[in-house]
Amino acid sequence: MEEVTEGVKNLTVTEPHKKNRIQVSNTKKPLFFYVNLAKRYMQLHTEVELSALGMAIATVVTVAEILKNNGLAVEKKIMTSTVDVNDESRGRPMQKAKIEIVLGKTENFDELMAAAAAEREVAAAEEGDEQT
Repeated sequence: MEEVTEGVKNLTVTEPHKKNRIQVSNTKKPLFFYVNLAKRYMQLHTEVELSALGMAIATVVTVAEILKNNGLAVEKKIMTSTVDVNDESRGRPMQKAKIEIVLGKTENFDELMAAAAAEREVAAAEEGDEQT
């Protein structure tokens, strides 16, 4: 037990958890969950990093393209690599493709977000008027 404790004390994390990183899955959440989460992250930080493995790569690329096409984000960096993942069903490691896309805010990000919020308020007010 002492060896384990010593090992943990001497452990150095090579890549600390980033507060502006979103790890995307293509099975757990719908696409626009990630789009809206990335918008929220960009409101808090100047940039957001989208990351995915394997089949979720298409989801990350789609999220990035939606944000770019809506004028909210610009591409800063795209990194691809392969990582070793343990496959319990086969009992051996296998390689998976990995992508990381760093997006930054556009100059008019805050204006576009404010305009979208105003549109939602108007729509909510109109909906409330219809119900009374």
